[in-house]
Amino acid sequence: MAVEDLSGLKIDKTAGAFRPAGWRKRGVLWMAAAIVVLIAVLALTGVLTPKVEVETTTVSQVYSSLTFTLLNASGYVVAQRKASVAPKTTGTLEWLGVEEGSRVRAGEIIARLENRDVTASRDQAAANLVNARASLAQSEAELRDAGFAYNRQKELVSQGIVAQADFDAADARFRKARGGVEGAKAAINSARAALRGTEAAIEYTNIRAPFDAVVLTKNADVGDIVTPIGAAATAKAAVVTIADMGSLQVEADVSESNLEKIKVGQPCEIQLDAFPDVRFRGALHMIVPTADRSKATVLVKVSFLDRDSRILPEMSAKVAFLQRAVKADEKKPITAVNPAALVTHNGKNVLFLIKGDRVAETHVALGKKIGDMVEIQSGVKAGAKVALKPLDKLKDGTKIKTAEK
Repeated sequence: MAVEDLSGLKIDKTAGAFRPAGWRKRGVLWMAAAIVVLIAVLALTGVLTPKVEVETTTVSQVYSSLTFTLLNASGYVVAQRKASVAPKTTGTLEWLGVEEGSRVRAGEIIARLENRDVTASRDQAAANLVNARASLAQSEAELRDAGFAYNRQKELVSQGIVAQADFDAADARFRKARGGVEGAKAAINSARAALRGTEAAIEYTNIRAPFDAVVLTKNADVGDIVTPIGAAATAKAAVVTIADMGSLQVEADVSESNLEKIKVGQPCEIQLDAFPDVRFRGALHMIVPTADRSKATVLVKVSFLDRDSRILPEMSAKVAFLQRAVKADEKKPITAVNPAALVTHNGKNVLFLIKGDRVAETHVALGKKIGDMVEIQSGVKAGAKVALKPLDKLKDGTKIKTAEK
């Protein structure tokens, strides 16, 4: 019975084997049409178009002074008055009243060494002075008494009442008393000098600012041994380093061949790397009268005409030596671009603005020429990236790739 059941299980190979020829042709046509549409869509969207590799440039902000700049140089901001403040004597730092950035005045006490030993010496010298003054008073009293006795004996000896020996004794006593007074006065002067010496020793433990300045670095802490010669391995030679911020100048190297382009008092424009969008007014203060033979350069110093708390020593700086001073209406930056990035379409100036992996044709209005750049009055903003070349292969919406990608 099981064998009969299995023999009935057969596959009908004729079922569905017959398909009309027209149906198969229509399926192929539909598939071909779909492929054509897909290719057309990909072509229109640029998927099948190869990307154009372009070089780029940036729309930047420049200053009008660029047109009358004679020479550029780079250097650093340097304080012309700077000091490493140290005590005149060796001792342990007991108190420090400043830190980095603190402003100090000339003569202000900024630190103090431990001074109990010299204070005790001062007190002893003061006591010696009091003692010397008391000795003087005693000597002066003795002199007065000896003077009275001398005058009496002188009168009596002239009358023959007393012996000459008594007068000689009174005279000797008087002279001795007078010498005692002179000695007491000298002792007072000596005690005063000793007192001044101990007061000076105490003053040496007070570390004062030599001029108005700002603290740049703190080189020692409370508890450190400080010595002016720094001989000990654990001793500090200076407590703080200070600089007069009013003496800041830019020191830059100028090639010997360009010296004829500059002169003392010449207007300059200073740009700090820390503030690239700010220009500071300056003037050439000094041409140092010696050359560096290894670099064939001469050091120049440029002063800041306006004080600014943002300017700090050792900042990197660039100096533009100008043909004339910058006018008031020339101080604002101007948006500009490399003229090689511009093309003309239908009589209009165009930049290809980069947006993602495509370019957008952007109309711009041009202004005056500034050095090797041209002013952009409208159309794009500073900082925008635009295509530089090959411009002849670009149009609005072209897919691109940049060299850095």
